[in-house]
Amino acid sequence: MEAFDRVMKARAKGRPTGLSFINHIFDDFLEMHGDRRFGDDSAVVAGIARLNGMPVTVIALERGTDTKDKIMRNFGMAHPEGYRKALRQMKLAEKFHRPVICFVDTSGAYCGIAAEERGQGLAIAENLMEMMALKTPVLSILIGEGGSGGALGLAVADEVWMLENAVYSVISPEGCASILWKDPAKVREAAACLKLTAQDLLELDVIERIIEEPSDDFEEVFATLRRDIFTTVSQNKQLPVEALLEKRYNRFRKIGVPK
Repeated sequence: MEAFDRVMKARAKGRPTGLSFINHIFDDFLEMHGDRRFGDDSAVVAGIARLNGMPVTVIALERGTDTKDKIMRNFGMAHPEGYRKALRQMKLAEKFHRPVICFVDTSGAYCGIAAEERGQGLAIAENLMEMMALKTPVLSILIGEGGSGGALGLAVADEVWMLENAVYSVISPEGCASILWKDPAKVREAAACLKLTAQDLLELDVIERIIEEPSDDFEEVFATLRRDIFTTVSQNKQLPVEALLEKRYNRFRKIGVPK
């Protein structure tokens, strides 16, 4: 399948959103609201839950389902308060040594004037810095679009997984085509050049695992993730904090190094 076809599948109407993954994988989810600085960003869903009895912190970028919900969620494009809300929950997870699981699905962080006025770049940068040193296991899973710093703000983790038809890129194919060729029609060529598919990124050591999507029925995907998330975070939870942080640091240091 061509890269741009994967992009269209990642954006497909009816594809499960972050909240769908939370509700199908975890038990007793309790959502937490607000960043204690400005307000509550509905594009970011965060809270505590249980996974096979293990307390965990779960964070998702939520696009919304119908038109009304998508507008309320700002189509999954988070404001600075969304990233600060996520970080507040991560720091609480660190305090109680709860593993953090992030679900990423966004075309990018919101780039409006209000977001810039409230410190969008700083909010994302703080997440990158704090997640790298977070003293508890962190797992990030790209379930749809992973766009630019908006996605990276929840993807500094011990491991990053991607669904088979998810994408992860510094820019959208449309944006890339417009900048490089001044021609939005060259989206397919741009998508191929960006190496944004799960298959490309696994070969580049940017991600650790691809979760197969055997059909449009995601029940099997939910079951696989429920089992494997539990196994992975349980193993990482047993590591000494120093070893966990070193493992995370080395994960990012090896990206881009010739094999």
